[in-house]
Amino acid sequence: MLLERQHFLVAGLSRSGIASAEYLRAHGAKVSVYDDVDDENVRRATQQLVALGCESVSKEELREKSEACDILLLSPGIPIDHPLPVAFKRAGKRVMGETELAALNLRAPCIAVTGTNGKTTTVTLIEGIFKEAGKHAVACGNVGKPMTSCLEELGSDGIAVAEISSFQLETLVSLKPHVAVVLNITEDHLNRHYTFENYIYLKSRLLKNSTESEYAVLNYDDPTVRGFAEKTKANVVWFSLSERVGAYCADGWFCFRGEKICPEEALPVDGDHNRMNALAAICCAKLFGLSNEVIERGFKKFRGVKHRLQFIGELNGVRFIDDSKATNVDSAVKAIESVKGESVLLLGGKDKGYSYEPLFDALKSSGVVHAVIYGENAFRILSAALKRGFTAVSLCRPFDMAVRIAYLTAGKGQNVLLSPASASFDAFKSYEERGEKFRMLFTQLSEEYRAPEVSPVPEETTAVALIPREEDAAE
Repeated sequence: MLLERQHFLVAGLSRSGIASAEYLRAHGAKVSVYDDVDDENVRRATQQLVALGCESVSKEELREKSEACDILLLSPGIPIDHPLPVAFKRAGKRVMGETELAALNLRAPCIAVTGTNGKTTTVTLIEGIFKEAGKHAVACGNVGKPMTSCLEELGSDGIAVAEISSFQLETLVSLKPHVAVVLNITEDHLNRHYTFENYIYLKSRLLKNSTESEYAVLNYDDPTVRGFAEKTKANVVWFSLSERVGAYCADGWFCFRGEKICPEEALPVDGDHNRMNALAAICCAKLFGLSNEVIERGFKKFRGVKHRLQFIGELNGVRFIDDSKATNVDSAVKAIESVKGESVLLLGGKDKGYSYEPLFDALKSSGVVHAVIYGENAFRILSAALKRGFTAVSLCRPFDMAVRIAYLTAGKGQNVLLSPASASFDAFKSYEERGEKFRMLFTQLSEEYRAPEVSPVPEETTAVALIPREEDAAE
């Protein structure tokens, strides 16, 4: 693609939109930028991009400017069936995302990771292991930096470790990862993708360009993911907790193709889902020829991921745990199974189109003694709770009040667990902002009650006795 001969309309000025516009301008493309959100962040981003030579487009000018542009570069936050990309496609024009732009210009080998849960943990583990081996690995994509902002840094001798969400896969057609990892698939984003079948199809697209020269690292224990092996030309490498295929666990060891790699105790986080993430990371490391010693050192240095079962402090004997990244039911269930002791659970936010009844089936045999339900989807969650006979609930729409009620409900020795099983977009810009608000409210409660037992944890610290996992950062 000859960028200097193309006129791009960049729609959506989030991190990926800003990175795309900056890359395009740096390579001579004509760029117009548009966002239908009018807030301080968008205005600031627009001003910065205009200073680089981009043209700002208003709502009134959008139709005329769309006709003048050759390519629409779409933010992952804007669905592919939005009127803007539909209009471009009807006009026979190209619609692409930031990750597609990066894929077209990426020279370094790529390890791409997708799945419903576990992507960020796995990407972080892989990056840490490769850095321990002295490799120039960069976590990018749906976690960390947008891929386009890493292209110069990666060059041809780096390794892109990319987290890829279903939102990005809607517009991604050119990526051919050297290793494509699919961790698991459970219901998520049905408000965006409409059916579970369509969601599965989007996840499978990560493998569409793979040939006999590439590898597909697949979860043998997930029937849906296991079925992907029949649809790819790539060399399939399995990981499993149930069978001794590819990477597996045996007698307290992580193993790969019959070889003991390192003791399971080298990984400082517990839980079967984290062992699965570690097995996927081992597959990637061994396929690149890394040593067992390097893998073990990488595991030992891992300290979890922010907003994934992160212990943030204790107030009057009540522990506060931030799992804001649990934006679907499966994530929340894993969190509940992982946390030690009894918990008051904070649930709610933006609805994503799936059923909450399986969550309450799990709660009945868990350590959750009470659920405080808040947010835009509060009544849907409440209805599911009552249908499943879980009546230890409080209903409270504002998040601030919900956190306070959860604290007052919890007894000494119990947890206040934010694991909302919902997106954050009803009241926050991201799950990160929701998690930071939770930490701020903990601090406020600590000052209000002035208890000598308060023991806040530094922000960068994650309690390794708790188990981080995650799902699409796009929520």
